[in-house]
Amino acid sequence: MSMTQEAGAQAPEPIPPPVPSAEPCGNGVDGLAPPVRRVLLVWDAPNLDMGLGSILGRRPTALERPRFDALGRWLLARTAELAASRPDVSVEPEATVFTNIAAGSADVVRPWVDALRNVGFAVFAKPKIDDDSDVDADMLAHIALRCQEGLAALMVASADGQAFRQPLEDIARGGVPVQVLGFREHASWALASDTLEFVDLEDIAGVFREPLPRIGLDSLPEQGAWLQPFRPLSSLLTSRE
Repeated sequence: MSMTQEAGAQAPEPIPPPVPSAEPCGNGVDGLAPPVRRVLLVWDAPNLDMGLGSILGRRPTALERPRFDALGRWLLARTAELAASRPDVSVEPEATVFTNIAAGSADVVRPWVDALRNVGFAVFAKPKIDDDSDVDADMLAHIALRCQEGLAALMVASADGQAFRQPLEDIARGGVPVQVLGFREHASWALASDTLEFVDLEDIAGVFREPLPRIGLDSLPEQGAWLQPFRPLSSLLTSRE
């Protein structure tokens, strides 16, 4: 799912098409060289911008947007944790942001794009021409490419279960730890999955400067609201209690 987000960047090189989702991830071995596995973070900027706007009830300001330096530190900590548990494998982090480019918006959004690149994030920018020019296929293609090369872990920040649930669950069943990042209110598909781990963005230290106005028992709208489960119902089958 995508919406127009302002961004300025040159047109990216074509990305190879995705491999079939049932194909397992490669091991990244090249001859006698030690295997190299990536810890890949994929950020669906149009989708998460829309989700944040839904929580705020309006378009987020610059100060209300996520801090990618904090997200980058979280990714580095996760990478170090995985590297410590696998000393025989070279583990490298890769942080990516995928976004659409609104016509005529380069000057407005260039500081945001440059800030992302300045803290180590690669930005894939695509012109927003019509409803079919979103970045879903590009994100899936990049995940498939890195999967073929070897993944130590995968984190996808998106609420788009229609695009991501099946491919991510296939990767997780192949033995790669997969986490979905986002907002609990919009990620029931990830919370209900037996193979995916969900991480609420507000639970990552420093990602937001101020607490978000989330729906809770003390902030219910007049028409009421659904409060999503913290765990899938199926977790009762494996509970020791």
